[in-house]
Amino acid sequence: MELKENQSALILETDEHGEISVNVASGDHDGLTAAICTALAKKLMGDESFQGDIMGMLEEEKGTE
Repeated sequence: MELKENQSALILETDEHGEISVNVASGDHDGLTAAICTALAKKLMGDESFQGDIMGMLEEEKGTE
């Protein structure tokens, strides 16, 4: 996927051990979208409470299927 100059994206990847890594791709690394994605990536990787919230949401989704 090619990003336009005003777009950014979070890229989530799992390794063979189930560990998740988060990367930011951006058409403009100094722009607002890149800053937001970078902030989200930092929160995803460094905030255990936020990680727990996300895992809880995934479990809820799994339970409604």
